[in-house]
Amino acid sequence: MKILKPTSTGLQKLYDRNLYARKKHVEEKVRRIIEDVKLNGDDAVLKYTRRFDKVKLTQKQIRVAEAEISGAFQNITSDFVGTLKLIINNVSRFYEKQIKKPRRVKDEDGVLLKEKILPLDSVGIYIPAGTAPLVSSVYMTVIPAKIAGVKRIVLAAPPDKTGHINPYILAVANLLKVDEIYKIGGAQAIAALALGTKTIPKVDKIIGPGNMYVTEAKRQLFGYADIDMLAGPSELAIIASRNSNPDYILADLESQAEHAGGLAILITTSRQLVRQLKKHIPNGYIVYVKNIDEAIEVANKVAPEHLQILSNNAVSIAGRIKNAGAIFLGPFSPTAVGDYIAGPSHVLPTLGTARFFSGICLSDFTKTSHIISYSKKALERIREPLEKVALLEGLKKHNDSVQIRFK
Repeated sequence: MKILKPTSTGLQKLYDRNLYARKKHVEEKVRRIIEDVKLNGDDAVLKYTRRFDKVKLTQKQIRVAEAEISGAFQNITSDFVGTLKLIINNVSRFYEKQIKKPRRVKDEDGVLLKEKILPLDSVGIYIPAGTAPLVSSVYMTVIPAKIAGVKRIVLAAPPDKTGHINPYILAVANLLKVDEIYKIGGAQAIAALALGTKTIPKVDKIIGPGNMYVTEAKRQLFGYADIDMLAGPSELAIIASRNSNPDYILADLESQAEHAGGLAILITTSRQLVRQLKKHIPNGYIVYVKNIDEAIEVANKVAPEHLQILSNNAVSIAGRIKNAGAIFLGPFSPTAVGDYIAGPSHVLPTLGTARFFSGICLSDFTKTSHIISYSKKALERIREPLEKVALLEGLKKHNDSVQIRFK
């Protein structure tokens, strides 16, 4: 591990790592793929599936057939459905608490202001399957979409070399009553979901993690469809002191190293932990700080996807953390609990974007309309201040549209 101090140049690069995420060749390659899908639809999607996934599909095979979904259940272990029911209960219980009631303001003059909360009509959920099929990403995204009331939920995942999607992904999607499943991956999948093709009707929003090509495609297609966030490789930062268990720290940092390009950072006040762990994790950083105040400052600047607090007074420290996708308190709350089973979605902001992005919330699957109703008496009361602002901005006709109602 690289050992850094709070004043080092290397640490500054960690703070600014979002600036290093985009690569010019990726940007250009993705732009060409998007233009191709825009012009040639399914033919382009099939071409890139052959090129990148090394499998030849026909147009009819893009959408997963009912028979293939049913057959997936023959290839999963019998106890998996029971495990899934436990997880569904945990995730559902968390997101059901996020259901918002519309706000309403009314006064005696006849002003009525309301908020109308509506689910999105359609959402496309992307499930990566590069190094391993991310089965957990299915329920971590589909369940909040279902609870929000999304009418049409579409799932896209790249096929394997045999032209099939992992049976566990299919089984989970089917048990959660996903409407459509497509065998498409990469930037071409994001383009198809955002733009639509003959086989794949476009969606209103795209949710889910992916590699740099998927992320760049989401960035370029924002506006054709909404997106959840621009995500990078998985990240874990740990705040630890001399009382923290080094075995737990090592195990958690090693688990992060399982992710391709994963970022692992230990922020510690303990020289002993630095000596014990510096040789064990080659791909990571140790930030040695003089006290907990400095550790908190570093953590807030790093703004990690996952932050574990393994030092004493974890609750107090967490209260001072402003920037983190998810915060795990104490020695028995490893990041893996949040990845798989706790309840809140594991789709979280990375690359320092926890400064302004949040993990998946119910509001990601809804939209709001404002309802405004004024009586004549209420409109007359605000005529003068409205006129002043409208004329200040040089928009006389705006003011006229109000004044004509009193002639």
